[in-house]
Amino acid sequence: MKFGLVVNPRKPSSWSVARNAARYLADHGSLEIADSAPPEAELPGPRVPLPEIRADVVVAIGGDGTFLSVLQQNSAPLFALNAGTVGVLAEIDARDYANVDAALHRLVEGLYFVEDRMKLAVRSGPALAPDATNEVVVHGARAAKMGTFEIALDGRPLGRIRADGVILATANGSTGYALSALGPVVEPSVDAIVLVAIAPFRAASRALVLDPLHTISVRPLAPASPTVVVIDGQEERPLDVGETILVYRSPRRARFVRFGTPHLVRLEGKGILPWSEVGSLGGDEDEERAGLPP
Repeated sequence: MKFGLVVNPRKPSSWSVARNAARYLADHGSLEIADSAPPEAELPGPRVPLPEIRADVVVAIGGDGTFLSVLQQNSAPLFALNAGTVGVLAEIDARDYANVDAALHRLVEGLYFVEDRMKLAVRSGPALAPDATNEVVVHGARAAKMGTFEIALDGRPLGRIRADGVILATANGSTGYALSALGPVVEPSVDAIVLVAIAPFRAASRALVLDPLHTISVRPLAPASPTVVVIDGQEERPLDVGETILVYRSPRRARFVRFGTPHLVRLEGKGILPWSEVGSLGGDEDEERAGLPP
């Protein structure tokens, strides 16, 4: 097999994991290292720009930002090892060394499946921006400056929102920025577009879950100050007042290496799920004190 390896250069704590993973992968196939990895990480293998890595699987060690960056630049299935804080997109915690070793063994043996998730295509004028795995955010370039945004569905205006901005998220991104704006949690196997306003002027504003076959457009009407479009927190582009951005389901997919753990189980302990998790109350005594059935 051909492997690629990406390491977040700002996380030196992950370098020892990366060195062990690189040696193991190189012993069981061919390996290319993304040239963003620092020399002091001492990783064996040729350095290659991430978009030019040709691999059956790209192994990434970092946080969700690292994983989203990889998915923007390379189309190979991603095996994500979390060395960050939350790591919603990760399959394995990089600090669990025994689990990492077992996962790498399963990887080289082909004992995994590839999970496809929807991406969003983004177009502003004639220019096509990188796809979004998580979300597209349109907001004013000036902090604490509310704007007015016109929303249209398949070219038909639906209404206007006064807010700090608008989030268009995939189901995969429903546990990201959209969640902080009180959007719903959507299982990533569902193809859908989640529309959420950021700090809307009307508290009654609600999130919408839309059919992915729609094309959604956002057009900033005010203020006169610049508006920006941010894709997966990785790329920022200016958007002039009156200019329209189009968002729709991409023909390309984000692909993740999985071992079969259900999505909701991977979210346990991350403070995302809307209920008390099993074991979080400390046993039957605490459950009775909380008024919950044993």
